[in-house]
Amino acid sequence: QVQLVESGGGLVQAGGSLRLSCAASGRTFSRNPMGWFRQAPGKERELVAAISWSGSATRYSDSVKGRFTISRDNAKNTMYLQMNSLKPEDTAVYYCAADSEPSFLVKYWVSEYDYWGQGTQVTVSS
Repeated sequence: QVQLVESGGGLVQAGGSLRLSCAASGRTFSRNPMGWFRQAPGKERELVAAISWSGSATRYSDSVKGRFTISRDNAKNTMYLQMNSLKPEDTAVYYCAADSEPSFLVKYWVSEYDYWGQGTQVTVSS
């Protein structure tokens, strides 16, 4: 059974940092695009950051560019999201996602991903 499990969420003050991890099991995603998305109450799920299979290409939403860094360790089948200078508007449930097909591309859209984690809550207080 394929699973993506997020960890590292929590409550932090504005200006603080958190590091999210996404551990995959059941299959390897070392040749597959992966990404982080988030969903706030009453809003649609949106891309935070995405990464190619090698890690050489990344894409960030404008709202997190310069503050968040996505990375992956294919040997560990794990993806990370380092979040710095957090703001109250970053409060959301954060999900990791993986494409089932190998690709050199970075994938941007929810519909392009086949596997999803259960989500981890990030709350930033002002």
